[in-house]
Amino acid sequence: MRLLRFILLFLLLNFGLVAQVKKTEQLTRILFVFDASRSMVNTHGPLTRMEGAKKLFYKFVDSLSKQKNMQFALRMYGHTVKYPPGNCNDSKLIVPFAKNNLALIKQKVSEAKPTGITPIEHSLTQAANDFPDNKAVNMIIIITDGIEECAGDPCKARQKLMEKGIVFKPFIIGIGLTPEQIKTFECVGSYYDYDNANTFFSISDIIIKQKLNKTSAQVNLLDITSKPSETNVNMTFYDVNKKQYVYNYIHTLNYIGNPDTLYIDDYPTYKVVAHTIPPTESKEVKLTVGKHTLIPIDAPQGFLQINRAVGVYNYNEKIKCVVRKGGDMQTIHVQQLNTTEKYIVGNYDLEILTLPRTYISSNQIEQSKTKSVDIASAGLLSVKSLESGDGCIMQEKNNKVEWVCNLTTATQQSFYLQPGNYRIEWRSKSLRGSIYTIEKKFNIRSDQETKVDLYK
Repeated sequence: MRLLRFILLFLLLNFGLVAQVKKTEQLTRILFVFDASRSMVNTHGPLTRMEGAKKLFYKFVDSLSKQKNMQFALRMYGHTVKYPPGNCNDSKLIVPFAKNNLALIKQKVSEAKPTGITPIEHSLTQAANDFPDNKAVNMIIIITDGIEECAGDPCKARQKLMEKGIVFKPFIIGIGLTPEQIKTFECVGSYYDYDNANTFFSISDIIIKQKLNKTSAQVNLLDITSKPSETNVNMTFYDVNKKQYVYNYIHTLNYIGNPDTLYIDDYPTYKVVAHTIPPTESKEVKLTVGKHTLIPIDAPQGFLQINRAVGVYNYNEKIKCVVRKGGDMQTIHVQQLNTTEKYIVGNYDLEILTLPRTYISSNQIEQSKTKSVDIASAGLLSVKSLESGDGCIMQEKNNKVEWVCNLTTATQQSFYLQPGNYRIEWRSKSLRGSIYTIEKKFNIRSDQETKVDLYK
């Protein structure tokens, strides 16, 4: 009976907790940035631009007042210092974020009179500080009739907004702007024309979608079965249009084994490069406002382990391996011996920089498996002569002799060689004639020293 009561209590508590979570709606903050510069006195149709801007503004406020769990704030620029001369710092947070402040915001806008100039970059940069934190869905709506007048670059303000978690860039509602002026806002946010009858409905619809769901992305690094199980590689997000990188992240699987969610700017068209070996990349992708976008990248990987036993003569030897795709001479990686590295599944050729070099072709890397390659330990060759001379080391291989390396002019020399049959061809510098060439044959064994005296 006690167990039954415990189970019932557990279910009731958890049901109540789930119901409470479902009822909780994420806070949304909207900052209105209102242009009160002198150019707003110009007429636009039957109204002045200021009258038209206020009319549209009231329409937004009245519509959004019906939404729950939202906070609003008002920043205004060009409203205090008369032109001329105007002031490029003439931007101020008039009403900070709070609940139930729309009546005050409407009052402050109704009192606004066109006065100064248009510092857009400064206003947007300051606007980033108007948001208390990045724990809410943060948005900005700018209503303006002009372009930057203070030699600023509105594009630079974008990073400040991103740092504050304002991943949804501003809505710019333009009144009477020329096509050239409109282009200056392309890097800032989504532009809407005051004269378009759908402007109000378009922005209102997006706000509601963004309020319910943040714009987000998820990069799926797919294995050979198209499951998103690959991870722990760096990803670079490129802006396709600007041809420059925007973000770098180390791909991560969350605590339940799914790729984690990224909240990034929805404005650019992206291409994502996963820095696997060799790199792989996504197709071009555009995020959808208020939705979660999956970005798949084929990245099936396995392991290559190159082993060389720690021998007497190669303990401190830093030998590396050049890795190439099968049949391709382009180097894709240089791997240290006695290490394990991940590669995209496929066929690889290895050139190991031993002396002489070791070539191993057709190494197949398979999904989540380890391809192990073993390299024999080196032996030591010690060469002595009574005087300096010219010569080289040759290896006997497949009924041929292949050049390995040249000797120096020193009378005592050492070389770390792979096991095998070799010969030295050498002539003293004091003897002028090919007939005086000396040939010494020898064998190299792992972890053993071989001595060759050129004077015996």
